[in-house]
Amino acid sequence: MNIEMARFNMIEQQIRPWEVLDQKVLSLLATLRREDFVPPSQRALAFADTQVTLLEGEPFGPCMLEPKVEARLLQELQVERHEKVLEIGTGSGFMAALLGHRALRVITLECRPALVHMAHDALRRNGLANVSVLEVSAAEGARGLPGEAPFDVILLSGSVAEVPQALLEQLKIGGRLAAVVGNLPIMRARLFTRVGEQAWSDVDLFDTVAPRLEGFAEHPRFSF
Repeated sequence: MNIEMARFNMIEQQIRPWEVLDQKVLSLLATLRREDFVPPSQRALAFADTQVTLLEGEPFGPCMLEPKVEARLLQELQVERHEKVLEIGTGSGFMAALLGHRALRVITLECRPALVHMAHDALRRNGLANVSVLEVSAAEGARGLPGEAPFDVILLSGSVAEVPQALLEQLKIGGRLAAVVGNLPIMRARLFTRVGEQAWSDVDLFDTVAPRLEGFAEHPRFSF
């Protein structure tokens, strides 16, 4: 496989058509080695328009989101160089690496030990010294990191039934939180912004589907 041609095609055929036009985001995607964050057994899918399974034997478990989804979320969050970021759901660490190139500091939370090691190694190989990977339980991850709050940006790298209020309260005023919200078959990427001490706005960005983040509450099911 011609790695650089595959990377170019990913950007031109998948990411640009999804309205990702921020040149800083496109330049970063052209230089950060996405293939370093893919398990060796899945390397052929590093630039494909698909979710990439991260753990052997768990086809419906943690995965890398599609490149176009990662790129669109990064663009919508508009991360600045002075900002502090929290990510929940590290996965292989690729999204944390993207954030690390844009932010002052990134803290990313992961409940799977194998993924903590995978992400730590990939981030180290790519020189992301401003990204910290913390191993937490799934329940701890869902609560965020109140001891480090407030954050300028919070990203949930997976889907949830709804965003907990406790996470929204960990944003600074002017801070942004992005997450994929909803239940199959309909989920939407949503951007929340804290506009006051007890006020938040939100906007739907695009329709997509993402695996569930562990530890977050589900809506109760109705029975008759």
